Amino acid sequence: MNIQTRFLFKDLNVRGQHLSLNDTWQAMIQDRGYSAPVRKLFAELTALTIFLASGMKHQGKLTFQIQGDGAVSLLLVEVTNDLKIRGMVRSKGVIKANDCLDKILGEGQIVATLYNAQTDHSFQSLVPKNSAGLIQTFEDYFSQSEQLDSKLWISSTQENLSAMLLQKMPETDGCNAEGWHTVGVLASTVTNEELNGLNAESLLGRLFHEENVQLFSPEKLHYECTQNRDKFEKIILNLGEQDARKLLEEQGEIAIHNEICNEHLFFDKEDINRIFTMEK
Repeated sequence: MNIQTRFLFKDLNVRGQHLSLNDTWQAMIQDRGYSAPVRKLFAELTALTIFLASGMKHQGKLTFQIQGDGAVSLLLVEVTNDLKIRGMVRSKGVIKANDCLDKILGEGQIVATLYNAQTDHSFQSLVPKNSAGLIQTFEDYFSQSEQLDSKLWISSTQENLSAMLLQKMPETDGCNAEGWHTVGVLASTVTNEELNGLNAESLLGRLFHEENVQLFSPEKLHYECTQNRDKFEKIILNLGEQDARKLLEEQGEIAIHNEICNEHLFFDKEDINRIFTMEK
């Protein structure tokens, strides 16, 4: 089950999203060797990027990238308009479970890039960090950028990534002045076991059994990391023919690690001949 489900409290005008990933999440972390704190951070950014990308109105992709000089030097998640996802973490040193976000990222910045494939244009914005963590950072971001008070719950294991987002709409108080507070209190009782173990219908039924909740059709998500060999051939081309052939002679082949897809690409003498013959 790799789906995202939108829902609405019809009598309260509060909206939400529920996310459940299993084999898609497993593919994202397979053979990466991430520690539990790194995996948790990666899971949080993955869920948050999916929630934001799901409202994309055009062909393109949303990328959240965190670069810093802390224990995590790079954290990257991309989600396309048709909900294909990929990402990676580059880390060093040890992260403790109680380390604050500033300690983990150091002087890092969180950059959101929205790419519109129809206009071939990208728009970038900075997301101010909240030292308390990524969930608190993005609760602030939702409230400030979308002008919608938001609450987030995210839980992950090696097998599963699950999350729930609640958002207060502009008309919420006009429907029921206590509605937002009520659903927030009820949602705060959710456990990690419930979040990871229940589908959207079962979870919402357990948490909000007295509320009128409408579920919309779920959307499927996929892990996709297409190998772009042309991109890496350009790297060899930029290396220069003399240096490329010297490296080929020394090693027998040229190996390049595609870090975001966690794959190695290999180029032999025939590949090198073709790359530099095409350039002439």
